[in-house]
Amino acid sequence: MSDPSPAARSAGSRALGPVFILSAVLIAIIVTFGVIAPETVGRIFTAAQSWILSRLGWFYLLSVAVFVVFVLYLALSSHGQVRLGPNHSEPDFSYGSWFAMLFSAGMGIGLVFFGVAEPVMHFTTPPIGDGGTVEAARAAMRITFFHWGIHAWAIYAVIGLSLAYFGFRHGLPLTIRSALYPLIGDRIHGPIGQAIDIFAVLGTIFGVATSLGLGVLQINAGLNHLTGLPSTLLVQVLLIAAITGVATISVMMGLDAGIRRISEFNMAVAAILLVFVAVAGPTVFLLQALVQNTGGYIDRFFERTFMLYAYEPNDWIAGWTLFYWAWWISWSPFVGMFIARISRGRTIREFVLGVLFVPTGFTFLWMTVFGNTAISLQLTGATTAVSEAVANSVPLALFAFLEQFPFATLTSALATLLVVTFFVTSADSAALVIDTITSGGSEETPVWRRVFWALLSGLVAAVLLSAGGLQSLQTATIASALPFTVVMLVICYGLLKALRTEALRQSVQHASPARIAPDQGWQGQLHSILHHPSRAEVQRYLAEVVAPSLEAVCEELRRRGVDTAMRREEDRVGLAAMPGTPDEFRYGIRARGYALPSFAYFERGTYATSRDRYFKAEVFLREGGQGYDMMGQPREVLIADVLAQYERHLAYRQLAGQAV
Repeated sequence: MSDPSPAARSAGSRALGPVFILSAVLIAIIVTFGVIAPETVGRIFTAAQSWILSRLGWFYLLSVAVFVVFVLYLALSSHGQVRLGPNHSEPDFSYGSWFAMLFSAGMGIGLVFFGVAEPVMHFTTPPIGDGGTVEAARAAMRITFFHWGIHAWAIYAVIGLSLAYFGFRHGLPLTIRSALYPLIGDRIHGPIGQAIDIFAVLGTIFGVATSLGLGVLQINAGLNHLTGLPSTLLVQVLLIAAITGVATISVMMGLDAGIRRISEFNMAVAAILLVFVAVAGPTVFLLQALVQNTGGYIDRFFERTFMLYAYEPNDWIAGWTLFYWAWWISWSPFVGMFIARISRGRTIREFVLGVLFVPTGFTFLWMTVFGNTAISLQLTGATTAVSEAVANSVPLALFAFLEQFPFATLTSALATLLVVTFFVTSADSAALVIDTITSGGSEETPVWRRVFWALLSGLVAAVLLSAGGLQSLQTATIASALPFTVVMLVICYGLLKALRTEALRQSVQHASPARIAPDQGWQGQLHSILHHPSRAEVQRYLAEVVAPSLEAVCEELRRRGVDTAMRREEDRVGLAAMPGTPDEFRYGIRARGYALPSFAYFERGTYATSRDRYFKAEVFLREGGQGYDMMGQPREVLIADVLAQYERHLAYRQLAGQAV
């Protein structure tokens, strides 16, 4: 794959207007229509869902299977070693913060809403067979695990991987269109790319509106349970307005100050609630059930992946599995881009394994603790209150469940707070992501734009609720996800093509540097092994040896008709041949600091401290640092290394041209 020129990249900034304006106009038309004729909107969404599910349900199921296979292949293949950013980049967030943010944005509201309700609904009314039996209980947990397992996170991983790879490793705008660069080139900055980004914005708005709608239904139910606040449409709209206001404040604070801290708070509250139910409930049974549920999930993984009930036609598949797959797909631009923004510096293998399995593990634990406890209450004859609450009002199920344990008022208040904070993280993260898409990938945009999208997502949720409640939200999600499913399949092909091209580049360029040990005697050689240069020493080497050597190479290349440019900074010196073109070659050396090894402290005559560092003169190319040190090498060795890397670059360009 050839990276775009700077001129082509800047085209993204000139294309901001159409994406922002058209997305806002289309959403405004739908919202206005929903206010004027909510019943008509409900009928339209219902008709769209009926047509899609009757004709294209198989397409949703098969596409999600492709996404699972695709991301697992990338993680387990040699492509898994590729870093999402330059080779020398490091992750911006710790594992704890990373997991907390992607989990809160990805599934928070849904887990709280469906954690009790879904297992009980599958237990009482299974897709096949009799309800209320032990077999129905086993099947209910297998189905619940399937809906909330790695399939959902594989969908998110496809978008997150493509955005992080093209955005951080190749410098393309952090928008959905960039994933198609290997296929359509600079046309991503034209109408095709704009249309793709508009689809992503619409899918994100409707997907987030669905979650916000589910969340406000449960918040209203919790407040009704705690304070007697009536469960009416007006109250729900007012709640949406109030919590959207809090989300707006959070998004104004930014990613680190607002979203990260609320996400970490979410995880802490969720963990407290989880531990309380696990300890107050049938603890040993839950541990046994977690192991068996996981085994059942693995055992039926492939069967469930392709299960459409073709021989036992019913409406269950549309209301559950296909709804979930469409919901995850409609959320994928939002969650995928958010995960990409917080995953810079991680490898593809680290990204996929972390995104697929860590949140899935917590999800399985959550569903087992809440779902199996709720089912056991009925199987053991303790009470049928939970299943009756699920049948009457799904949002009330969690609070009816908590009534079966001590401190019900406190835990119900905690659960309501959890939904509110998940609501906030979903709304503010979505506003941040949509603003990034509509700004052509820019992370520095006016605050009013993020505020606009935060308010609009709340408005859409309110309108869809008034147009028909939960059913309207579900039908809107399924309809909006269809076009983006096609885009995602194309994205998979584009990402695979780009990674294969990069592997070709690495196979040509990866070789040992052309280094020759100077004739310095064994004492001098031992000194070079044990000596750990300071920053000043490396900077002096850059100024006295590296800069003149690279300048000499530049002059010779210019004499032979190759356009070249030099770049000098205090800590790095580099050259670029054919800058700004697809054939651009970069070679540079930079001073990079490392913690001083423990065996080297005698050299400094001190004890180890966190500030003790030494420096290397590391080589970096266009794709990032190469991991080897040229410190102390003479001019002839340095120039030989430049020419060796340039020769490999030309060989790669020739092979890449033949491959195309």
